[in-house]
Amino acid sequence: MILNTEVKRRRTFAIISHPDAGKTTLTEKLLLFGGAIHVAGAVKSNKIKKGATSDFMEIERQRGISVATSVMGFEYKGIKINILDTPGHEDFAEDTYRTLTAVDSVIIVIDCAKGVEAQTRKLMEVCRMRNTPVIVFVNKLDRDGKDPFDLLDEIEEELKLSVRPLSWPISMGPTFQGVYNMFEQKLNLFFADDKQTVADDVVEIEDINSEILDKHIGGYAKSLRDDLELVNGVYPEFDNEPYLKGQLAPVFFGSALNNFGVRELLNCFIDIAPHPRPIATETREVSPFEEELTGFIFKIHANMDPNHRDRLAFLKICSGVFERNKPYLHTGTGKKIKFSSPTAFMADKKSIVDTAYPGDIVGLHDTGTFKIGDTLTQGESLKFKGIPSFSPELFRYIENADPMKFKQLAKGIDQLMDEGVAQLFTSKANGRKIIGTVGALQFDVIQYRLEHEYTAKCRYEPINLYKACWIETTNQEQLKDFRIRKYANLATDKRGREVFLAESPYALQMAQEKFTDIKFHFTSEF
Repeated sequence: MILNTEVKRRRTFAIISHPDAGKTTLTEKLLLFGGAIHVAGAVKSNKIKKGATSDFMEIERQRGISVATSVMGFEYKGIKINILDTPGHEDFAEDTYRTLTAVDSVIIVIDCAKGVEAQTRKLMEVCRMRNTPVIVFVNKLDRDGKDPFDLLDEIEEELKLSVRPLSWPISMGPTFQGVYNMFEQKLNLFFADDKQTVADDVVEIEDINSEILDKHIGGYAKSLRDDLELVNGVYPEFDNEPYLKGQLAPVFFGSALNNFGVRELLNCFIDIAPHPRPIATETREVSPFEEELTGFIFKIHANMDPNHRDRLAFLKICSGVFERNKPYLHTGTGKKIKFSSPTAFMADKKSIVDTAYPGDIVGLHDTGTFKIGDTLTQGESLKFKGIPSFSPELFRYIENADPMKFKQLAKGIDQLMDEGVAQLFTSKANGRKIIGTVGALQFDVIQYRLEHEYTAKCRYEPINLYKACWIETTNQEQLKDFRIRKYANLATDKRGREVFLAESPYALQMAQEKFTDIKFHFTSEF
């Protein structure tokens, strides 16, 4: 009974966006409204206060410490909310992709002036792969931006989503008056005086033709009525079913910096967002209401402070109750492991947790035991699906710069690749190792960490590649021909699967046209 109650009151979600759309600000304001912090900005209070102009790894160390607050839990109206804050910078997109495997729903933040940007499109593709329910928050209404109807068209077209506005802005920029909340039928008036505390400027208006509306917003009342009539005529009524299937996205407007529209978003979110849902494994589907514990590792973070070599593995609990000091089966190694100090993340501090329920994220101290995708159970042999690697976009040969440290380099590369920092390919033609990443910054991270954590030195050499594609076919004759013709472009990944390294978009297109029975996959799960 307790398990059922705890599952139903949990909401685990990620906030995703293009950098600078206001994701961190929205996260802070959600914590502020949830009472987890008292002044916005406190989320950052435990980060190193050194300037970002210092050397590169200082920035990395700063990021390393902020990871401690990348999972934030708080209670709001009897609901336990877990926010997973994702790296905004595209160089760390692989991190974000995997974080999305551990959530039940997503809030996408869009800048009202810039609209849908490249990174947002990529992240939406990941959500679509998993049919993750999405809520859209259009931010920065206190600045001039695109027309709301144009924005909705752009969201539908670019993100391939049906939308339904649940709030509507009254003007924007310098003349921004506020938002009409269609979900609760309330008028929220905008006063940009105090950005640090929570204000209560809400007028209940059940009938938008009422004179109360004119009294509060004057000449803007007519255009609001016209807009709402158009919205109700053009967009479908909000229905929870298509939202939960990831087909319909409710849209809210506001200004996170000014605390505006955030509470409405949070109130609607706890009403409509899903509690933890069943998750597929390779053999069966796991229900969150099952008594036996199951969970998977979706992120590993190694602290880059030389004084502390501990790694933290992030466990998403999928079913049952996680208990401290209870032995659980690591299905990859077949060994049972106990955890004496599992960590829960509560806003801006970490705390030892005795029990955790489905939907919760627990930090486990790791001495190198875990890899991303590893599963913990109470005895059953399971492996969760849907934790893919994505085709990298940047490639370099990696070479040993210190012949005396060959073993250390091999061990370092092996462990860092397990962590998902990047991907390793071995060329079939010459046996050379190729590192693939989604961002240039990752090459520096790998080089620094190999030197400081494994006392190994590496150097990079350029290689001209466009994409890495995993290949699959049932036509063995065509595969044989493909292997002969494309031998110089073939490699194997860390798990021994065959990968085609295309040198250009044209080379990939020609291969697809010539070898029609071969499927070229851009993620490692197929």
